[in-house]
Amino acid sequence: MIQPVPPEVLVQLRHLHKHYAEGGRARAVLDAVSLDIQAGEFFVLLGKSGSGKSTLLNLISGIDKPDSGQIFIGGTELTALDERGQTLFRRDKIGIVFQFFNLIPTLTVLENITLPGELRGDRRRDIERRGYALLERVGLAERAGDFPDKLSGGEQQRVAIARALAREPMLVLADEPTGNLDEDTGRSVLALLLELTRDAGKTLVMATHNPEIVPLADRVCRIHDGHLMITRSSAEAVSLLQGNRV
Repeated sequence: MIQPVPPEVLVQLRHLHKHYAEGGRARAVLDAVSLDIQAGEFFVLLGKSGSGKSTLLNLISGIDKPDSGQIFIGGTELTALDERGQTLFRRDKIGIVFQFFNLIPTLTVLENITLPGELRGDRRRDIERRGYALLERVGLAERAGDFPDKLSGGEQQRVAIARALAREPMLVLADEPTGNLDEDTGRSVLALLLELTRDAGKTLVMATHNPEIVPLADRVCRIHDGHLMITRSSAEAVSLLQGNRV
């Protein structure tokens, strides 16, 4: 289903509800959540563990389904697609960077990056050319033939970023992408992710606890008790993080 939207709006969330069973009771993780995310925007989601940050990213990606409500991405109603349609949309239109890399250990670095394009049926020459180009951008061209277990955590996350961008997605989702890295490595990985998504004009939605990320965002949103609250400023968001009140 196609929904007319202003050209600057990429993601529309409309009255999303999501509940989980907890101790025999239903707990509302997201309660009537509505939000517009602009094309090209770097949008940060804050919230304590269990607040619903990852759940919201999973709904936007189509990995999970809301109990009710609608999700539109680029004018396509994701929530109106069947499971196969959501899988194909995610494969072709959404890049995902996970906290724990999720690289396939039996594939080389280059094969991890090119696999989505192969599954889509793209020409091998084209996907390998783009894979090598992305490895150049993330500084790992010389590791193309290595397997993931030969890489450091930071190197694996750089490969994961390259994989997420390999299909030239309209939307990139990052779930605590620096959460499994040391401080210095996390800082360099974050800078790389922002540089690549900004250069490509991509929309980036990131869930994080890292206060260093907040001032770099175009907008910051806090999830609390199932609701979204847009913070008034990055300074306020950093204060909330440092005060452990997210």
